[in-house]
Amino acid sequence: MRILLVEGEVQAGQYLRRGLVENGFAVDVMRFDSGGFQPPHRPEYDLLVCDVPRGAGPIPETRWSSQHAPVLFLAERRIGENYLLKPFAFSDFLERVHCLLRWNTDRAQMTLQIGGLELDLVRHRAARDGKRLDLTPKEFLLLSLLMRKSGEVLSRPYIADQVWDINFESNTNFVDVHIRRLRSKVDDPFPTKLIHTVRGMGYVLEER
Repeated sequence: MRILLVEGEVQAGQYLRRGLVENGFAVDVMRFDSGGFQPPHRPEYDLLVCDVPRGAGPIPETRWSSQHAPVLFLAERRIGENYLLKPFAFSDFLERVHCLLRWNTDRAQMTLQIGGLELDLVRHRAARDGKRLDLTPKEFLLLSLLMRKSGEVLSRPYIADQVWDINFESNTNFVDVHIRRLRSKVDDPFPTKLIHTVRGMGYVLEER
């Protein structure tokens, strides 16, 4: 695993680099430039670690968020999505490094795609044909179940148990109502329908 360490303070940077190397990482070091620092776009790195020095001005977080590799900020304030507050123990830092590396490795397996429908299970985002879908948490969970089981007919009792953890009453239309709401966002605005009703059995999500 290759890590780029953006060094904010020399002594701290040397300490982190030595610890990472001793734990088997290949580490390159770059000095932090407070004057409009541009994060490097180098896909050969598996992780960027940015040590933000005390008194540094605002960090252009949007520039970092689009990088190939995940970023871990080390700072005295909250920065970005992934940060570690100073001071910290090296063991905590190393644990966070391992978590981000695992996340980046598994991320490709955490995206479901069927046709133009895409579900990002990490960021909890859904889109179809590039258009963002505004889903409630339960709608997201329902859609993820249908996509994980794509091609399989799921009964109403099974859906109710998996999504709401309740026993399904056959004389209610509880599941049908929620499927209808989900369809209004996932299918209705698009010409090709993905969520299908199988009469007397349940629902299935698939391309036809």
